[in-house]
Amino acid sequence: MLRFGTPHILCFFTTSQFSRFPEAIQIAIVSMWTVPLFENVYRPSRLTLSSLNMARAKKSSETTAANLGFEATLWAAADKLRNNMDAAEYKHVVLGLIFLKYLSDAFEEKHSSLEQAYSDPKSSWYIAEPEVRYGVIEDPDEYRSENIFWIPKEARWPYIQQNAKRSEIGKIVDDAMYAIERDNAVLKNILPKEYARPGLDKEKLGELIDLIGTLNLSDSDNRSKDIIGRVYEYFLSEFASAEGKNGGQFYTPRCVVQTLVSMISPFKGRVYDPCCGSGGMFVQSEKFVEAHGGRIGDISIYGQESNPTTWKLAKMNLAIRGIDHDLGAEHADSFRRDLHSNLKADYILANPPFNMKDWGGENLRDDVRWRYGIPPTGNANYAWIQHFIHHLSPSGIAGFVLANGSMSSNQSGEGEIRKNLLEADLVDCMVALPGQLFYSTQIPACLWFVARNRSNGRFRDRRGEVLFIDARKMGVMRDRTHRELTDEDIERISGTYHAWRGDAGAGEYEDVPGFCASATLEEIAKHGHVLTPGRYVGAEDAEDDGEPFAEKMTRLTKQLSEQMEEGARLDEEIRKNLGGLGYTI
Repeated sequence: MLRFGTPHILCFFTTSQFSRFPEAIQIAIVSMWTVPLFENVYRPSRLTLSSLNMARAKKSSETTAANLGFEATLWAAADKLRNNMDAAEYKHVVLGLIFLKYLSDAFEEKHSSLEQAYSDPKSSWYIAEPEVRYGVIEDPDEYRSENIFWIPKEARWPYIQQNAKRSEIGKIVDDAMYAIERDNAVLKNILPKEYARPGLDKEKLGELIDLIGTLNLSDSDNRSKDIIGRVYEYFLSEFASAEGKNGGQFYTPRCVVQTLVSMISPFKGRVYDPCCGSGGMFVQSEKFVEAHGGRIGDISIYGQESNPTTWKLAKMNLAIRGIDHDLGAEHADSFRRDLHSNLKADYILANPPFNMKDWGGENLRDDVRWRYGIPPTGNANYAWIQHFIHHLSPSGIAGFVLANGSMSSNQSGEGEIRKNLLEADLVDCMVALPGQLFYSTQIPACLWFVARNRSNGRFRDRRGEVLFIDARKMGVMRDRTHRELTDEDIERISGTYHAWRGDAGAGEYEDVPGFCASATLEEIAKHGHVLTPGRYVGAEDAEDDGEPFAEKMTRLTKQLSEQMEEGARLDEEIRKNLGGLGYTI
């Protein structure tokens, strides 16, 4: 809590409230005297705007994943080159070049190692004849055998950067993209090829190429740190923020994905996301596996995306990290054309569009997926839930994001479907999220966790129970409009769930008033099968410091009186000093 003004004119702001003021107002406020609230500090101190921002940035870097270092600097430079181009267009320009740089650098590293091995007379791989040696080094199979994309000469980054200042650089980049697709079938029709269009400033394009050229991705050490992946993910998040509502179509905030992944713990098996956006759920799942001693490949990736440009982003995002995947041969709508109709997944992670109205439900009234009730044609929330359940294996678990209304709505039969889901013992856990987490909407959201078999022996028998977690007060403000869950928040939420369901080593679970509660199906039925956590967790226990109220008020009013007297004395000194300068108050 910060207290601004002279000691007897009190203005109180939390740090997050203060950060939302325009900079001019911040400067005006911090130029005043400041002292902590109800502390025995009478010597005023100056609080500069820079020191406050530094402190806030330090706290943010310690508690969130928003500040990643060089990515922010690179983004700021790239964004300056955007000029007047719309963010939705510019993201394909930038991300396409980052992808091209990654492909080229991985290729060049292998190319250099081959050249060294075949050119060194001391090497057992030495080839004396220059033409034969060149032919081997330029053999595409040498690269494909190690899952490295073959990059033709006209698409290699050194050639691109050498020509960055030429007026025809747009055509050169387009030709490079066509050449890579020609020689790598898996990338066919994936890469952006609109760099030659008249509306793209070629001078700015050249500067952007030079900027991306500063990324050092040419050694395995940097790639092991996922440098390119971090840049790609950071840029995706910034473009999502810049695009606002439309940004949510391709990007789910990292902290939300991490929460879902941490809770369902996809160690091994089939992972499915039928509305995969740019593939963030898959990336975090692979990271989870690696962080817990597993290997890329321990999980199999299946996904689908209806938006063609977003589907391409996902393909590039996964290719950058070397993640094998099946996103279908093309983009497609999961309701109307299910590309994985026979798939039974061990884990489902998803963030479907909130309250989707036009989903084609009127043509799917007799669909086999609606086992628990026919979803309304004007809202796809319960169509998504049943789609997920339909694709779960007998012991599978799904974690997904939906609008808060899904927990309580009784419109168009949704309440009856929710009741059927509960009576089928499918609902495992509900989490109410804080507001302002998403770029695409200010609609409050929640997490659903659904399990096919809650007595399968992996965990304790949870039949007849549902865990409720109220996380609405968690998180920190990343900027004026976006909140982010910290690593500590995610650990607390997932740890609570793991303790409740009986994970080995997760500790004992207990209800915490205001945060979490385990409720029986009978209790939930008494609440009309509403799944809003606030109904079950109750109010947070008030913190008791042991000081009787009367004594506390006596102490605080005495302290306040002393501070007001000190404020009056300081005001008088200020008047005298200003009077000595010829100014009268």
